Amino acid sequence: MSIRRTIENNKEAGIRPSKTYQSFVAAAGGHRELNFIEKDVRNYITREVRNVSEQEDAKEFGKYLLRMKEKNQNFFFELELEEDQLIKLAFWADARSRAAFEYFGDVISFDTTYNTNRYNLVCGSFVGVNHHGQSTLLGCSLMKNEEIESFKLLFQCWLCCMGGNAPKGFLTDQCASMKRALEACMPTIIHRWFIWHIMKKIPSKLNGYKGHAEIEQEMSQVVWNSHSKDSFDRNWNDFLLNFGLVDNKWLSDLSEDHYIWVPIYLDHHFWAGMRSTQRSESMHSFFNKFITRNSSLIQFVKQYDNCLGSREQAKRESDAADFHTVIPCATKSSIEAQFQDVYTHQKFRVVQAQFRRKANCITRLTNSALGYSVYEVGEQVSSLIFNKFVVTYDSVATEVKCQCLLFESRGILCRHALSVLSFEQVTQVSPRYILERWSKKVKRQHTHIKSSHNEPLLEPRSKRFDELVFCSQNICKFTSELEELTAILHCAYDTIMVEMEELKAKRKGTSSLSHKDANLESVNEFQSPPRIRTRGRPKIG
Repeated sequence: MSIRRTIENNKEAGIRPSKTYQSFVAAAGGHRELNFIEKDVRNYITREVRNVSEQEDAKEFGKYLLRMKEKNQNFFFELELEEDQLIKLAFWADARSRAAFEYFGDVISFDTTYNTNRYNLVCGSFVGVNHHGQSTLLGCSLMKNEEIESFKLLFQCWLCCMGGNAPKGFLTDQCASMKRALEACMPTIIHRWFIWHIMKKIPSKLNGYKGHAEIEQEMSQVVWNSHSKDSFDRNWNDFLLNFGLVDNKWLSDLSEDHYIWVPIYLDHHFWAGMRSTQRSESMHSFFNKFITRNSSLIQFVKQYDNCLGSREQAKRESDAADFHTVIPCATKSSIEAQFQDVYTHQKFRVVQAQFRRKANCITRLTNSALGYSVYEVGEQVSSLIFNKFVVTYDSVATEVKCQCLLFESRGILCRHALSVLSFEQVTQVSPRYILERWSKKVKRQHTHIKSSHNEPLLEPRSKRFDELVFCSQNICKFTSELEELTAILHCAYDTIMVEMEELKAKRKGTSSLSHKDANLESVNEFQSPPRIRTRGRPKIG
């Protein structure tokens, strides 16, 4: 039993079977001391761990959701079934995630391009950004398909879960059905496509053209380095003409939808750093680490809970670092010290990066009247490239604005604005530039709520076994110190075994029903979707 539990725990933790087997070899003192081989470990994983009964899978999934609701009434879930009792839509969010939405629900990303599960259900995850700049999970879903009505049902369900409060910004992959559903369910939000999904498609969409590598480089340059709408429109048209791409349908469609993905059209809205390619790919890699295409429904829940636990642990570690350590200022600036005092370590490091890059900026006053000044800030980004940005400063309103829109989109004062403030000899920035959202001093109530991942998802026997092993460790440690104590324990062990075997013989043929099962009759008709057999890795995006 202990070996089986170790295999199960290691599998859930992502430890390879070969490593698990080697740990058994080391503990036993050599291969000859074991009565099984590595192949047996792999066979057990395939037979017992992966192959959850497909008839029971959906029932266990439903029971899990009901247990979570019973444990905490603020746990939210919705199950939509088809006439044949197959799952059409499943959505759930634990109490902690719902409470976190109050603080981090201003910008949400929703992605459906993760690894899928054995039934080919579409996995969707709602993700926000916390005060450390870390991704935080705000709900998970499984859907039968990606049709408009499915997304409408899901988004309405998620809105209900979050008290009917829509976010200000919403990022998704490039999906027409999703776009239509959002327009119907959340008409007031600013919808944005993940730019990294679009840029990743360039090689596959344009590799038929001569010099496609140069095309990709120029397109990236136009998208990322156009600092006004007029300059983007001009640069985009030149790009299409120069490379003979005017008739390319993919690029024509992107051009029509420029308002939903091009940075210069969207960065005057706040996105909490969510739009960055690095963040999106990092979250994608993180989520796919836990979710595999062989996952059953109940394993999927376990794996999602692992995601919750991992995110929560990262947040706890960051909170501890904020309160017990101090990052020294990189400069003598009193403005930098303002941010050091208030911001979390991760966000202060982002601020510091802007102070360091300020050294590459040259500030020139171009116009000034009645306390309102216009500056041109030149930034040397390489030995050959020198970018120019317009920055305005209102000394009466103590307001600074830069053309690059870093503060508007990410809540971080840019190096160009800092350069102008330094030129103006400003020693303290207005409180409007020190966002509470990135503060380490705010008491956020959701941190006191227990996450659902603390609920063990074990069969009763496994749960009892783990509890007994845990309790017995202390007595074994104490007893092993002396031979006499060991003899006493052996004697007691033999006596107890006789008593337990007699009790087990008396109860043979009887059965019992847990009180929990009395409330779970409604899930006994659930059916798992038919399992989808696939070859190779599923397509992403």
